[in-house]
This record gives sequence, structure tokens and C-alpha cells, in this order.
Amino acid sequence: MGEAIVFTSGKGGVGKTTTIANIGAGLSRLDKKVIMLDTDMGLRNLDVVMGMEDQIQYNLIDLLENKCRLKQALIRDKRYPNLFMIPAALRCRKIMDYESKLYTLISHLKQEFDFCLIDCPAGIEDGFHFAVSAADRAVVVTSPHISAVRDAGRVICLLDGMRLSQIDLLINAYNARMVRKHDMLSQKDVEDILGLSAIGVIPADERIVVSQNKGIPVLSMHTKATRAFMTAARAFANPRVIPVDLNKEDPCIRQGKIYLGGKECEYEG
Repeated sequence: MGEAIVFTSGKGGVGKTTTIANIGAGLSRLDKKVIMLDTDMGLRNLDVVMGMEDQIQYNLIDLLENKCRLKQALIRDKRYPNLFMIPAALRCRKIMDYESKLYTLISHLKQEFDFCLIDCPAGIEDGFHFAVSAADRAVVVTSPHISAVRDAGRVICLLDGMRLSQIDLLINAYNARMVRKHDMLSQKDVEDILGLSAIGVIPADERIVVSQNKGIPVLSMHTKATRAFMTAARAFANPRVIPVDLNKEDPCIRQGKIYLGGKECEYEG
């Protein structure tokens, strides 16, 4: 049985779609079968980030309305054979009318895929509730900016009242130099404000913009963000691996083990 994970954020522009694209690609590299669903109706971008917009024939609403078969709606990424996507529709007025059908679809997909990654619209409107309704767990994506963190806190409050087994935090566009100069919230600041430990911290990297413009995951490039995304993907693929911040004081790595504060945990990097 697979797992359905919704990626959400309170504020737009924090890199949620880029995150789900690269986590999906990372999981496929780890030999996991992954399906990504774009539920941001009218503002779909996952297909553009993945460079797959020219392959779209049917969308998620077509599938939920039985206008096509699952195989017709699926788009396979030739670069990552285990990675598939179902794009969002360009328009949909009453999204909550499809909530039960989405749940049924996700239940079926979990029989075939190891991970169903749901790209949720930003904000807390109907699209948010629709995307979260079929998820087993949630990942809240935020950048270390006070407005984004504040909105992420509101989303976390809503998620706390829903039937989710786990809520995780992922910090994107993290600039260590600015943090050292006290011009940006640190990882600890964000974690303390939101009351969650980060499952991943993605550094600010101009190559991410390049990858988006080329329609390829940044995992296809050699860049500092690549390792961060792969580390986060490993945390999803193997929950026993504890994500850690190697920028914190006194990390000691010996023979594949990392020791922080006298505590030993598994490490993959």
C-alpha cells in the first residue's frame, strides 16, 4: 500500500511546485514508483516545471468525470521511468463536488504506486480542502520569510484538525549567508515559530530558476540544491533516516553514522 502526501503552503511563491517535482524525481531515483497530481485548477504549473506541458491530452477533472481512462491521463517522465504525473484542469468551478471521487482515485493509486504526491493550491480556500481530503500526511513548504512563515502557521492550524497521520515542515530558499548576518530567519527560528522540525532544508540556488525555465528537475543538474532534495527524498523513502542540519554545531560523521549532541542516528547524504 502506498502513501498519499499533500504538499501545501499558506503563501504562494515559496517553491511548493518545484519542491514536489524534485522530491518526486528523487524518490524515483530511489526506485520508488511515484505519481504526482496537480490539483491547482486554473493555475497549473507542475507540467511546466517538469517540461511536460506538450504531452497533456487529459487532466485530473477529465479523469474524475470518467471522460478518460487512468492510462490516458497519466504522463510518464522518460527521464525518470518510475515517475508519472496527472495535470490539473485549466478551469473548474465547483472543486469540492469532486472530493469523494478524488478519495476513490487516490485509494486506487496507492495500490499501484509507492507515493502519491499531491500539489496543493496555495492558500486555505476550497482547493486546499479538496487536495488535503485524500492525503495520509502533509508537508508544509515555506520560505524563511516572516510573511510566509506566518501563513504556514495558519495552514498548520487547519491541518491539525484533519485526519492526517503526520505533518512535516520543509524550508525552501534558505540563504545561510543572510542567516549569519541576521537578515533572514534561521532554521531554528522557523521551527520554533511553527512548532515543527524540518524534514528538509533546501538552499537558495539560482540553478533552480534555470531548471524551471528549461523544464527539467534541478536533480538533473550538479548543484547544491540537488543534494538537499535527495536528502529530503531519502527521509520520505526511509523514515528511519533522521534529517539533520549539518550547519548546526559539532556534527560528527563516522562510518555512515552521524552524532549530534551525543545522539547517534542513521545518516544518508
